[in-house]
Amino acid sequence: MSSLTSPLEAAEASPWLKRYRNLADSRLGAKALSASDEFFAARERMLQPGEPEWRAGVYDENGKWMDGWESRRRRDAGHDHCIIQLAVAGILELLEIDTRYFTGNYPPFASVEAARLEGAPNARTAWQPLLPRVALRGNERQFFRSESQEVWTHLKLNIYPDGGVARFRAYGRVFRDWSRAGSGKALDLAAALNGGRALDCNDEHYGSMHNLLLPGRGSSMADGWETRRRRTPGFDWVILALAHRGQLETIEIDTAHFKGNFPHQVSINAALLPEQIDADLSGECLYWPVLLEPQLLKADHLHRFPLPAKGAGPVSHLRVNIHPDGGLSRVRAFGKPVRS
Repeated sequence: MSSLTSPLEAAEASPWLKRYRNLADSRLGAKALSASDEFFAARERMLQPGEPEWRAGVYDENGKWMDGWESRRRRDAGHDHCIIQLAVAGILELLEIDTRYFTGNYPPFASVEAARLEGAPNARTAWQPLLPRVALRGNERQFFRSESQEVWTHLKLNIYPDGGVARFRAYGRVFRDWSRAGSGKALDLAAALNGGRALDCNDEHYGSMHNLLLPGRGSSMADGWETRRRRTPGFDWVILALAHRGQLETIEIDTAHFKGNFPHQVSINAALLPEQIDADLSGECLYWPVLLEPQLLKADHLHRFPLPAKGAGPVSHLRVNIHPDGGLSRVRAFGKPVRS
């Protein structure tokens, strides 16, 4: 086993958390396929999107209820593991192993292996090292850089020798072969599963901007993006990077579950920028051309806004403006990808 790798401090990890999507998020479709043992806590809990919780005094038939994956105490040689299918193939930049509320029962060490597969993993799967053996601390979020630029579909989290992990997250870039996208049916170029990203916003007091690009309709207001009540002139906004530059045909704005707090209007500005740009766009976006003039919104409603056939031309980034404030569940941008 290779030498230990030091975790990043939370401040160091912050740029990656903002820039990349957690591809091990169950809301996107990630799955915990199997585990060597899950006696105390089911493996699926480890991929839940919310923060882990502590339920004081709650026990089930096997012991203390824990919010995460927890194996029993090993009495033999070896170690436990869990196999995870990512929501979509991707290039991983940062791994998070969260042991919150696991204090006397966290694993002292962990490692991560990876594979790129067409089907399900089996006994013959050749796992490649992604994260060498790392030391863990109890009751703490720990972040580790991934230096690999290969595309992966499955991960194997190893814990030594046993114990519990509250959350496991794998932040990275969605991989999609756009040469196969063709010129037929319009795609949602903003969708997280296609590689769309929320880059920045002026406020996310009640709900994360990243929720806007999740699949399906939101399960509640908490599953959308919501700003605080505006008490000054102006409006709130969020900047989205499309998965691929494209000619947009339709914009969908979903206010599901937002009834007394939906925005009065929505408008959109757009631009065609260099690929993979990660600069601060909050100043530049002030001058982006208008793609969608202000449109009235309704409560708890899916709105569809067709765009002119000869609209703004190919675009890569959107600034979605909500007037003056409020909450949106989802934003979708349907169009056809345009070759670079």
